[in-house]
Amino acid sequence: MKKALVLVYSKLRHDARVKRQIGFLSENFEVTVAAFGDVSHANHHFIDLKPGSLGLLRKIMIAVWSLLGQYRRAWNTFHPYSGRLKNHNNHLWDIIISNDVETLPLAFQIKKKRPAARIILDAHEYAPRHFEDRWWWRLIFQPMNIWCCTEFIPRLDAMFTVGKGLADEYATHFGRQPVVITNAPGFQKVEPSKVQPNQIRLVHHGIANPSRKLELMFDVMQLLDQRFTLDLYLLTSDFASGSTKDYIHALKEKFRSDPRITLHEPVESNMIVQTIKQFDIGIFLLPPSNFNYANALPNKFFDFIQARLAVAIGPSPEMARYVHQYQNGIVSADFSPRALASQLNQLTTETLLNFKQGSEKAAADLCAEKNAVIFNQTISALF
Repeated sequence: MKKALVLVYSKLRHDARVKRQIGFLSENFEVTVAAFGDVSHANHHFIDLKPGSLGLLRKIMIAVWSLLGQYRRAWNTFHPYSGRLKNHNNHLWDIIISNDVETLPLAFQIKKKRPAARIILDAHEYAPRHFEDRWWWRLIFQPMNIWCCTEFIPRLDAMFTVGKGLADEYATHFGRQPVVITNAPGFQKVEPSKVQPNQIRLVHHGIANPSRKLELMFDVMQLLDQRFTLDLYLLTSDFASGSTKDYIHALKEKFRSDPRITLHEPVESNMIVQTIKQFDIGIFLLPPSNFNYANALPNKFFDFIQARLAVAIGPSPEMARYVHQYQNGIVSADFSPRALASQLNQLTTETLLNFKQGSEKAAADLCAEKNAVIFNQTISALF
């Protein structure tokens, strides 16, 4: 059996996309996963990359090398993981799935020991404009990401990304059209929850960081009538900065000031659909503060659909396209809380029931099983 290596600079616990990727590969490959702080599972071997703390000196060195245009040195300082793999060279993997462009330099280092190995990039986001709304990111990390793309994308054997807008941008600037693999979870047989005439239960789950402006959901709630409640399952990154942690604390305090809003502990990615299926509407209002947010097509959108919820979003084009196609929710006129609240307040029991039936129709189409066919065909073509 051929051997595959999955490279990712995150913890698998909450990384649903990479876990699905491992599942796709496990049908035809012996899989090894190199990631942060996880344990082996039945369908893969595991290598802990042990990232350690990003201390002040290391941050300064990353910034200095990047500002001097020494991007390889900046990357080596930021991601000193190659030594973690030195005892695993005997694996000689046939294929390397590199998650996000920041893993590409390590993937090509590994390829030197087996030149025949195929390298596939799964670009979860458009890396050159990832956090372009933050000046310090544009100054230090944007040039490093552009270097990774320019240096390595032309040498790839194949490439995936999560949506058409991101795929087109990579094609425009780096000459390669990625195959689109959406963030849809596996199909689940779920009965839509019953619609109550005098209660509409909103739900949101996901990572809390300042760029996402989750406080807008609080503003929406202040404009909604008394039928509405909001439940939140918020996740904090293990590598969140001090300012991000302060934001999350302030955000939670703000949400707690409204008795109609309930905060919950985050749940494992494989339990999200079963957890949120009790609600009525999945809500996600994401202003286009950077290119990736403008083209967002996130896990949570497909989780809402598999849970047979209606969807309430801003006019984000990638998500709106599916909502219009399946008639399974609300797309507000703009990204203001008032615009979304205005449409939510007009909901009737019948309309909400129709939206949930739209998600029932969408669930069979927008699922991991459909993506697995595309993924496996792409991989098979390389051999």
